[in-house]
Amino acid sequence: MIDFTSLPTRKKAYGGANGSKLSVIYNNELYMLKLPMHAIKNPNLSYTNSCTSEYLGCHIFNMLGVKAQDTLLGKYEYHGKVRTVVACKDFTSTNTTILDFASVKNQIIDSASNGYGTELSDILDTIQRQNAIDPIKLEEHFWNMFVIDAFIGNWDRHNGNWGFLYNQENDEMEIAPIYDCGSALYPQVDDELIKKVISSKSEMNARVYDMPTSAILVNGKRGNYYKMITSLEYDGCNKAIKKIVPRINLNEINNLIDGVEQLSGLQKEFLKKILKLRKELILDIAFSKIN
Repeated sequence: MIDFTSLPTRKKAYGGANGSKLSVIYNNELYMLKLPMHAIKNPNLSYTNSCTSEYLGCHIFNMLGVKAQDTLLGKYEYHGKVRTVVACKDFTSTNTTILDFASVKNQIIDSASNGYGTELSDILDTIQRQNAIDPIKLEEHFWNMFVIDAFIGNWDRHNGNWGFLYNQENDEMEIAPIYDCGSALYPQVDDELIKKVISSKSEMNARVYDMPTSAILVNGKRGNYYKMITSLEYDGCNKAIKKIVPRINLNEINNLIDGVEQLSGLQKEFLKKILKLRKELILDIAFSKIN
């Protein structure tokens, strides 16, 4: 494991609610070091597995052809305790800053909600009306992201954790790499819960059909990934399914998971099984219907 404890730090600060963050220099490059959050929803865990979720989620996005931030797993010692952390390469520069989708959405003066409103119809309306990025390209990116988030079970893809790189020098924007995948891949599931879930078909199916839900709202309610995708109601989503599903190589993803020494054997088994089920019961169903 890479030891990030004694690396030189910078004064740059990072926002967001998912855990503490430090700015460090590794191999002469700037990284954001994310520490795990306390496991509020699971008293059996001291800290969540959000750092391994961040690492795996971003790598899976890159495997499926959607550019995500570069991530490294390692350890960090604080007050005598060693924690698993993830280092996320800073993809901004001297002239470029990150702008989230909420900031662009706020520019739509008569939008139905503020920048952080995640009603699907309002998001799609903003995508068509904004002038920072080609709307066709931006909507394609949105649905590609949505489909992969459905695959990895990301329950927290809101308007504040995806967006754009803004170049202050030439006043131009481009779509930023995917970042903030720490809420994917069931980060608060421990070995005891896994034993219960993995031995029950109904418990496993519940984590495909019912949970997690999307942060995207449909008529005011969190969207159900299974229902939204298999309904074939959204043309942009159908196009993303046709593009993303053939790219999924479960053997490659399983090898990625097996290479994470911070995960227990049960955690690895659970992740490989649940990803296989989410592919077969959500994405493959929709792919078959489309074709």
